[in-house]
Amino acid sequence: MKSKGMESARHRVFGADGAREIRRVLASAIIASTFSVAAGAQEITLRWADVVPASHPSAQMIERIAADVKAKSGGRIAVQGFPGGQLGSSRDSIEAVANGTQQIVTEGAGNFGAWVPAIGVIESPYVWRDADHLVKAMGGPVGNELNAELVAKRGMRILGTTYYGTRHLTTSNKRVTTPADLAGFKLRVPENEVFRAMAEAWGAKPTPMNFGELYLALKQGVVDGQENPLPTIKSGKFDEVQKYLVLTAHIITPRLVVVNEAFWKGLRPADQKIIQDAIDAGIAWQNTELVRQEKELVETLKSSGMTVVPVDIEAFRKPVVGALVAKFESKWGKGTYEKLQAIK
Repeated sequence: MKSKGMESARHRVFGADGAREIRRVLASAIIASTFSVAAGAQEITLRWADVVPASHPSAQMIERIAADVKAKSGGRIAVQGFPGGQLGSSRDSIEAVANGTQQIVTEGAGNFGAWVPAIGVIESPYVWRDADHLVKAMGGPVGNELNAELVAKRGMRILGTTYYGTRHLTTSNKRVTTPADLAGFKLRVPENEVFRAMAEAWGAKPTPMNFGELYLALKQGVVDGQENPLPTIKSGKFDEVQKYLVLTAHIITPRLVVVNEAFWKGLRPADQKIIQDAIDAGIAWQNTELVRQEKELVETLKSSGMTVVPVDIEAFRKPVVGALVAKFESKWGKGTYEKLQAIK
């Protein structure tokens, strides 16, 4: 408690107005200091990488999530998106999240197979009927089991599964109508074993390559073609360097939103909820947008100069499914492929 003597001394030295001003400044400084410490203790930054271009819905999803999280956290939580491979290749980003030098990555499920071999089955050819089948499976026991294994083996947690689209083949100058047409064909594939085995089953020569290098490789003829969903073909501008779009529909592609487990566990439950809710909403928007674009893009790519080639999908499915199940069943688990297909 202040004594009257102290107050009188202040009045004598500074005057009544000066004393009041000192009290006001001191109080403001204490409040500002307290607020600064509290805010500083709660500030969170998440670095989120994706290899696709900024124009792709997957990258736009991150922007929407960032805005949502910022609004709901009062600016305390910042999500920084790095599309277009700014933080490195698919493998680089996954390893960075596992090591904790980066917080989140969106990547193809098969690219996590180096740590959890069973996860490769969810990005295998012709396993899913449609996007709803995929989302339902990953939201149930299968997804939960894979998530638990990823946490245990590599310290990463799946926060959501996005529908990346249905993959089709494109070629630079060869019209492909059957797998026999792919003999010796240099097919760019992602850097994982499931895609390499698929290309080999078709008779092609798999050429693993970082996505960021693909456009130039197609343009210079380093590879003869590639395979990706329609939105990725368009956003990557592959229609500028590819002549044929071959509608093989060989993989309904899941991509996983994965966070470093130690980072996630270090967040307050309330902050986890803010981030998770924003991710759920972002994924719902992205999946809807992907489906919308896919409905329009065959005609869009045709109008840009590509020749669209419908094919007998069964001719492409038959040599691949048997070969891949035989090759990977020991890693995926006996009967897992069939179990996934049977989910209604």
